[in-house]
Amino acid sequence: MITTTILAIVESFLATLAYAILFNVPKQYYTACGITGMAGWLLYLAMCQVTTVALASFVGTLAVVLISRILTVRKKCPITIFLVSGIIPLVPGAGIYYTAYYLVTGQMSLAAVKGLEAVKIAFAIVLGIIFVVSIPRDVFQIRYWRAKRKRKRLKNHGNM
Repeated sequence: MITTTILAIVESFLATLAYAILFNVPKQYYTACGITGMAGWLLYLAMCQVTTVALASFVGTLAVVLISRILTVRKKCPITIFLVSGIIPLVPGAGIYYTAYYLVTGQMSLAAVKGLEAVKIAFAIVLGIIFVVSIPRDVFQIRYWRAKRKRKRLKNHGNM
């Protein structure tokens, strides 16, 4: 169990890193990209134990996009640097492959099952991206939270 988890951590980090290299991400962001994909994949694996694959993909995507948004603000770079490579481990590539395979071999019922599953996962990924990207950018900046805390203190101080 522990060996499998460690292997999943290493594999997801390296897979995400490989896609970051493939997409010509600047070298200073390699580690952040790898951590982003790794976090999403680990959350996906944990959620698969208690829920459906589509819901696990949704939660994993939420983690990837949330981490990508935080890193975007911190490192002052586009979100696509972290998001595109970080989302790769969650993409249902095998489901799409088997859908096409079953279609070509004439196994329509298996093609329908795999195709529907792949569409559910893809839809969950899209929803996860939309939910987090719709959050205003200011929420991911420290000064937003400091100003909010200051307003709260002033409000509480005025009520005394």
